[in-house]
Amino acid sequence: MSWISRTTRRTRLAVTSLAASVALVLTAAAPTQAAEEPLPEGGLLKALSNYVHSPDAVAGANDWSCVPDAERPNPVILLPGTFANLGANFVKTAPRLKNEGYCVFAMNYGFTAASLDRVGGLGHIKDSAAELDAFVTKVRQATGAAKVDIVGHSQGGNVPMWWMKKMGGAEQVAHYVGWAPSSNGTDLNGLVTLADALNLMGFATGLSEVGQFPGVLDQAATSDYTAELWADGDEVPAGPDYTVIMTKYDKVVTPYRSQALQGENVNNVLLQDLCPFDLAGHLGLFTDEPTHQLTLNALADGPADFQPRCRGYGVPLL
Repeated sequence: MSWISRTTRRTRLAVTSLAASVALVLTAAAPTQAAEEPLPEGGLLKALSNYVHSPDAVAGANDWSCVPDAERPNPVILLPGTFANLGANFVKTAPRLKNEGYCVFAMNYGFTAASLDRVGGLGHIKDSAAELDAFVTKVRQATGAAKVDIVGHSQGGNVPMWWMKKMGGAEQVAHYVGWAPSSNGTDLNGLVTLADALNLMGFATGLSEVGQFPGVLDQAATSDYTAELWADGDEVPAGPDYTVIMTKYDKVVTPYRSQALQGENVNNVLLQDLCPFDLAGHLGLFTDEPTHQLTLNALADGPADFQPRCRGYGVPLL
């Protein structure tokens, strides 16, 4: 073999070895799967659009192939407030939770003939609780999860309370987070109290049945539903960890302190105790950044005295 041939052979071997080494390094450094792009979080304009055009779907929710991991074993179920729907109420929440690695599910409830396929929470709360019971069963069967987490806004925090207290649902819940929940009823800034004093609530209740919106009146502080919910005691069922997030600028579920719950493992949080300049109202909680930080902290078993970053406040609506 000539000297030139031997040199050429050694050169080829060196190049081949170098190429193999580079390929090995690149293969080891590259992820086995391309990282998924995080879902964008929506705001008020997206919520308004979804209310009309996407009332039953929102980015990040209801992927029925999702399997929880060991770090986040509980699927999160989102429940919107009265007159709302999941497409509007959770434009920020569902993507945030999905990006954090949770299996996220959301449901509309309480639709009646007056809902026009968009306006939720109109039906009797007891009936909505039965809808929730069926939905939880479906989620647990799909994911194989033993328990779920619940995040509910306004009536969305009330419906699971009936399910947990009266239907045995508490044993299926790990964490409950209520944003301005109406579980203890509302006096609507004294309007309900006045109507009750004038013996007008019976008329209003009858009107709600005819008009197909009895779930609205169920939330009155003086309603038969509210009395029955707490007839067996003022404390929540043992088992879940409870977090209630309130704003003192709430003009819907009033007085705002009535939103607080009692019992084991309950953490009642007033936003303004943590972020004094947060002017978010009842409706504004759905885009309020401190509310979302507190929610994630609760779902992750974070400290009860967690301090959110005070920025990105929700709008001061009601």
